[in-house]
Amino acid sequence: MNAPLQDVSALPIDAIDVSDATLYQQDSWRPYFARLRSEDPVHWSENDLFGGFWSVTRFEDITAVDGNHEAFSSEPAITIGDYGDDLPVRQFIAMDPPIHDVQRAAVQGVVAPRNLADLEGLIRQRVSEMLDALPIGESFNWVEKVSINLTTQMLATIFDFPFEDRHKLPYWSDMATSLPDATGSDGDVDERTAALQECLGYFTELWHQRKNNPTDTMDLISLLATNPKTRDMVDDPLEYLGNLILLIVGGNDTTRNSITGGVLALNQNPDEYAKLKAYPSLIPSMVSEIIRWQTPLMHMRRIATRDIELGDKTIRQGDKVVMWYLSGNHDETAIERPNDFIIDRKNPRYHLSFGFGIHRCMGNRLGEMQLRILWEEILKRFSHVEVVGQPERVLSNFVRGYSSLPVVLHK
Repeated sequence: MNAPLQDVSALPIDAIDVSDATLYQQDSWRPYFARLRSEDPVHWSENDLFGGFWSVTRFEDITAVDGNHEAFSSEPAITIGDYGDDLPVRQFIAMDPPIHDVQRAAVQGVVAPRNLADLEGLIRQRVSEMLDALPIGESFNWVEKVSINLTTQMLATIFDFPFEDRHKLPYWSDMATSLPDATGSDGDVDERTAALQECLGYFTELWHQRKNNPTDTMDLISLLATNPKTRDMVDDPLEYLGNLILLIVGGNDTTRNSITGGVLALNQNPDEYAKLKAYPSLIPSMVSEIIRWQTPLMHMRRIATRDIELGDKTIRQGDKVVMWYLSGNHDETAIERPNDFIIDRKNPRYHLSFGFGIHRCMGNRLGEMQLRILWEEILKRFSHVEVVGQPERVLSNFVRGYSSLPVVLHK
């Protein structure tokens, strides 16, 4: 049940708590962050679910935190809450150097420019087949038929995952981010535990099948299993599972929800949609604007390793520090007209959706490429992708996602 909307201007500043996941399910978050950026950009909150934490809401302060891994540690988790006692996983995005650097480097090859160039033709073929199979003139759920379908096929490719079982991947991704104590969601803990144990078992079998693969095999499991510095990871199940979750969520949720968010943004801004149709060369710029506008992962958390000043506040050693990328991407002091969706911005890649510093999203170019190809092929086929109902958004303070978006395609 949705909480009633509040008059944000009447709230005491101390009462504003942007960890409430209903703000994002109801899409009512904008005035809360606007007040924090204006009045208290480094803001302390406390609640029973997550304890005490600092919310960092301005672009400049977020980059200061994200760019200083020595003072702001990623360990042991990147969500406001911890990962849970059922499966206390470890993953390289929630590690500091040197271990972070070693594990990230092991899988970096899958998104190297040469491999991306090899993938482009395959992505275009799959996008074309997917779009050609869609119904014309009748309503369907864009999230299911396009967003999940495309990203699941891509995930299966970069993992070299059995294609007939690829439906498991988005389910495991959803389960991974559904822990109430971590993201404020309404997921079932027992179901999540069972799903992730199934994920671990499945991928453990794949690991043992591939540990003797050639070292230049470009799927994520082979890269980990054949790298001398990560080839024993399978012997630490919680670390292996943690990195699987990271790679699945990173390859699924971000692109999937940007695919949906882009259709919604263009329908909410028909002048921009008309501009896109008139000038298809704007697609790369629009892709960056979609990713900024959507901000598919809304925050990342750090822990202060020492007492440090940020803004006019003293952050104490051990304090949680939450960087709200969603707020930074709407910061009036950093981005011109940030609340407007503008597909031909002068500097469209100036945003925080991929993070900043050593943890900047490894797969950002792959995500951008999928979106670019998708919109190139959409414009070839359809005069309009029309949203015909309200989106259904997931309950989470971490993933800014959708479960449904009804659309009708027009030739």
